[in-house]
Amino acid sequence: MATTSASSLAAAALPSGLTSTGRRAALSWTATCAPRYPARAGSSSGGGPRRRLAVTCSSAAPTSIAQGTPVRTTSVLVVGATGTLGRQVVRRALDEGYDVRCLVRPRPAPADFLRDWGATVVNADLSKPETIPATLVGVHTVIDCATGRPEEPIRTVDWEGKVALIQCAKAMGIQKYVFYSIHNCDKHPEVPLMEIKYCTERFIQDTGLDYTIIRLCGFMQGLIGQYAVPILEEKSVWGTDAPTRIAYMDTQDVARLTFVAMRNEKASKKLLTFAGPRAWTTQEVITLCERLAGQDANVTTVPVPVLKFTRQLTRFFQWTNDVADRLAFSEVLSSDTVFSAPMNETYQLLGVDAKDILTLEKYLQDYFTNILKKLKGLKAQSKQSDIYF
Repeated sequence: MATTSASSLAAAALPSGLTSTGRRAALSWTATCAPRYPARAGSSSGGGPRRRLAVTCSSAAPTSIAQGTPVRTTSVLVVGATGTLGRQVVRRALDEGYDVRCLVRPRPAPADFLRDWGATVVNADLSKPETIPATLVGVHTVIDCATGRPEEPIRTVDWEGKVALIQCAKAMGIQKYVFYSIHNCDKHPEVPLMEIKYCTERFIQDTGLDYTIIRLCGFMQGLIGQYAVPILEEKSVWGTDAPTRIAYMDTQDVARLTFVAMRNEKASKKLLTFAGPRAWTTQEVITLCERLAGQDANVTTVPVPVLKFTRQLTRFFQWTNDVADRLAFSEVLSSDTVFSAPMNETYQLLGVDAKDILTLEKYLQDYFTNILKKLKGLKAQSKQSDIYF
């Protein structure tokens, strides 16, 4: 793809029916997703018919753009680069010699740390499709780590924005699209976020793009704020009494395996699942943190029936629908579901040794060792600076 005439390429790549000012003409790029992508046989319906997404689409590229000067295979655009996973993807890409461009929303506090690392930062907003095409000029591979903010309706970024991004990628000749999804998203159509992830997978597969879809189970990094820090600060740790098991993986390992998959032709147009070495219950994680911290946790248990009732209650009010959508995901995480998958075939496909994948025990041990050492040092400094009268 030629890197010149960015404005003309950007205008041409806008989804059909969308003008450069962002106003919709004829919404010819919308259709209905749920009937097009029916639930798989044997999938859990969660007690109701499969929900229709508010905005859906045709995967056909709206515009065909002539090919120009080929872009370098090392040119990547990371979408959602400031997130927990996105920043690790950026770091890994830079370490491996890629030319990294980061798509971030305009924000009061600029993402200077990305520039400091050596990445190029471009401003765009998936909720404003007209800002997307110019960011794709000169890009070979898109790595999509983005997800909506908690205060936003789930569909705004995770569906409508992704539809626009994928269509623009197809129109502008992007050579590779990497999409992060959720493990078992095809089995829970009653959960809006998981339903959207599954429909997005199917949408990408229909476009004809060369893709790799990676389903994830859970991040180790999320456990720090959820369990480790509250235990150290002697604050309440919230959990449920459900036997859910999650195979957490370090985001650095996710990023590393992503680039291995990107370079592996065997992973082309494949759906992979990345899972950690072992699946853990909430209680097992809390017990591990207690042992490593050397102190007991103040655990507040939320019964699963209360979570379900809260979700149903928030469904009664339009302004709390998005809260209900997110509680639906929490409800799945609080069931007896196992978020894990065998990794032997994936390791074999990618040529990766399972021994190189960080375990949760080692991750948390390193965290607590480092943080307790720092706390001990701070206490020592405090004692040395005490003044007695």
